[in-house]
Amino acid sequence: MDSVRLGAPIGLRDDPAQLARDARSLEAAGIDHFWVGEAYTADGVSTMGFLAAVTERATIGSSIVPLYSRTPTLLAMTALGVHKLSQGRCVLGLGASGPQVVEGFHGVPYDAPLERTREIIDICRMVWRGDKVEYHGDRYEIPLPAARGTGMGKALRIRDRALPAQIPIYVAALGPKNVALTAELADGWLPLHYWPEHADVWADARRAGEAIRSPELGPLQVVAGGPLCITEDYRERRERSRAELAFYFGGMGARAQNFYNDLLRRYGYEQEAAAIQDAWLDGRQADAAALVPAALVDGTSFVGPASWVRERIEAFRASGVTIVNVQPTGPNKLRDVETVREWLG
Repeated sequence: MDSVRLGAPIGLRDDPAQLARDARSLEAAGIDHFWVGEAYTADGVSTMGFLAAVTERATIGSSIVPLYSRTPTLLAMTALGVHKLSQGRCVLGLGASGPQVVEGFHGVPYDAPLERTREIIDICRMVWRGDKVEYHGDRYEIPLPAARGTGMGKALRIRDRALPAQIPIYVAALGPKNVALTAELADGWLPLHYWPEHADVWADARRAGEAIRSPELGPLQVVAGGPLCITEDYRERRERSRAELAFYFGGMGARAQNFYNDLLRRYGYEQEAAAIQDAWLDGRQADAAALVPAALVDGTSFVGPASWVRERIEAFRASGVTIVNVQPTGPNKLRDVETVREWLG
């Protein structure tokens, strides 16, 4: 098995001391990357800074910072702050999120996600190079033109002297156009609900982006995985993911726009996708969970006997995943992580 790295999601807890213990234990067990989410919860960046203080080796990535919630230059400053506090262990993970969160919680229009992603990546890298920030894009114009402000804005460069050669940027993407953009511009890709046996749904988009990718970026890193529990008594534990999957496929978005539901359709489950969404939006969440295809529950999970889990890890690796994400559950979390770490080499 070719060597891949091991990641794990981790989030803010009400008990900071326990969070610190968990992070240190996971790092000691072999976790190479921590991923901190941010939706409409406590912000993710403060947790990233906390992890920088209590860990020593693992990379600390945002998965994800919604790109509408901050200006491009603030995103660059934020990543630079975590980069310095962690001594170079930061990954800036970006994503468009969706209209429900962006418009419903942040109160800003959900417009032109592709253009915004491209321009934010350009601006962040401009800031980190120490360039004077003068940018004239379709969505962001820096400095602000006089006609739209006081007329006193001027182009500035970040004042920090010790700047990184670069900070990796990973993008959460599911749709073909967004995946193509990610393959063209980003250092890494964060696909949620990745099913390795159906990774070909993104093949054309990846080829299109990688055909015009700068060689300086190196190969695209791919981060994907699922819940982990090595056990012979697996069926009930594996089924626990149904409710979360149903929430994404049925309720994470409006009937007319749900990126996760679209992915389920592209996986070949059009009728199931429609039925899950109908059930969820009608308030029948249990029915929606029961409709999630069993093959998908199995295919996106690392819950089962050791031989089966190892086969699933290999399936993710063989499909091109370079950072396998595991969410350890069950009574032997650290031992399970250590076992997977041994398999990965």
